[in-house]
Amino acid sequence: MSAESNQLDPHTWVKSHADYLYAYAIKRIADEEQAKDLVQETFLAALERVDRFEGKSSERTWLTAILKNKIIDVYRKKSSGLRKDVQAAEHEQEDFFEQDDGHWRTAHAPQTFGIEDVDHLGKKEFNNILQMCLQKLPALWMAVFTMKHMDDADTTLICSELKVTQSNFWVIIHRTKLNLRACLQRNWE
Repeated sequence: MSAESNQLDPHTWVKSHADYLYAYAIKRIADEEQAKDLVQETFLAALERVDRFEGKSSERTWLTAILKNKIIDVYRKKSSGLRKDVQAAEHEQEDFFEQDDGHWRTAHAPQTFGIEDVDHLGKKEFNNILQMCLQKLPALWMAVFTMKHMDDADTTLICSELKVTQSNFWVIIHRTKLNLRACLQRNWE
């Protein structure tokens, strides 16, 4: 890499990266105003740290890393003190399984999902329903699921960032998948 390609050009950030960063944020928090605010905060934070850019990554990668940290901060804020939401969601799930053996109750056993055709996965309707289902999750569950399955973050990092134990992490992932599956089955034809 030449020294010139390691230079940042803040004057072009909005034109070159705003749409990409907004799309990245909206997929992870599904709140348009907050996504816009996070992109603006990312640009401001980057301006404050422009002297620390070492050129080891592209400008976009560097800005995305800053945005990712801001999104994690949002997850932390939303998930702190929300144990009541988690307990309510856990209580909702009690009807999924038999009390004595933990097996699926017949009424709630997984059915054919109906979205196995790859063509359906790309449809805007499905993505809208998925986003709606994600929004119904407790904030901590959404944060854990998004970091694990959208950002491919390491389990240890997720546990550290969101202050959950490894065993609690796996319980959250399992319960989130159950809730998402049930929501998608109810709302996706």
